[in-house]
Amino acid sequence: MAGIYIHIPFCKQACHYCDFHFSTNTSYLEQMIQMMGKEAELRKEYLKGHTIETIYFGGGTPSILEPKWIDFLLENLNTIFQLNLKEITLEANPDDLTTEKLQAWKSMGIDRLSLGIQSFDDEILRFYNRAHNSKESIDAIAKARKIGFEKFSMDLIYGFPSQDHQLWEKDLTTALEQDPGHLSCYALSVEPKTALGKWEKTGKFEPASEDFVAEQFEILQAFTEAKGYRQYEISNFASSGKEAIHNSNYWKGLPYLGLGPGAHSFDGEKRGANVRNNIQFIRAIEANQIPFEIEEMDELDRLNEYILTSLRTSWGLDISFVSQTFEKDLIQEKRSEISKFQEQGWLVWKDNTLSLSKSGMLLADSIAAALFF
Repeated sequence: MAGIYIHIPFCKQACHYCDFHFSTNTSYLEQMIQMMGKEAELRKEYLKGHTIETIYFGGGTPSILEPKWIDFLLENLNTIFQLNLKEITLEANPDDLTTEKLQAWKSMGIDRLSLGIQSFDDEILRFYNRAHNSKESIDAIAKARKIGFEKFSMDLIYGFPSQDHQLWEKDLTTALEQDPGHLSCYALSVEPKTALGKWEKTGKFEPASEDFVAEQFEILQAFTEAKGYRQYEISNFASSGKEAIHNSNYWKGLPYLGLGPGAHSFDGEKRGANVRNNIQFIRAIEANQIPFEIEEMDELDRLNEYILTSLRTSWGLDISFVSQTFEKDLIQEKRSEISKFQEQGWLVWKDNTLSLSKSGMLLADSIAAALFF
């Protein structure tokens, strides 16, 4: 089984924190969509005959597209690949959820909406330069449910600098009252090339302290657990049966093809990414060239990546898999590190699996790094 990720590189406006690849210039949108369809044809052998189980429209902002372009891409994939779909996800902003679009998406087979809420506070939304307001966020799921959608995710950002945690607690309360079934929550990140990065450099913006952000992560864990949401990956929380299939397959190491500028791909052995430039992407595909750069990975790179990604999940790191696939005795070679993390209460060793405790998830990257070969 495999997945396809489709990167729609357009947005209405630039969010002040966003470092993803996108453009607000949509004058060549039709040409871009046509070239993404052509890229799928050029790369039809990449997944080596795997059946496609999931399709994910990300970005950028896929929901700004006219439904006919989403339909074009789906029909295109249906003619090129063998599909046995369990899930089609579309990332959407609340202000784009018109009845007409929702009905069209539903008729195309899209069955999961990932909603870019970020916050339910209008002042914070304006600071982030989001195009929607809190009322549109609250109405989003109800409007989609009326059309017949049942599977959702809400994206939220925590770590906004504040005097206390009231704003974050209010965001979580409001989100969980909508009972979306799934939350994806990320700490506010200040990237150098974003507006926030420039403001930090000039002293206009001061990020929250690491301790403050950690406290908000722990509040997130407590609120979601109280509502019966399981933390199945560090940033992802779901009620029973509502986990994202597409993203779960990423963390399980299944192959996927990324289409569009900036999209990443993995064929099961090597990773790579398309050029992060819209015009260069279009020109390359027009010339029947794939603007794709392979990331060279040796066996240790793949092992370390497995350690990093598996420890992020609730199912954890399979010690036998490491032994059989990479011929490494993780327990023997990393005994002192594992023992130390167990004593600290950060790492759990059970049924031949290593997994992080709740407190250990705060230190996931450093714990994984200590177990690298």
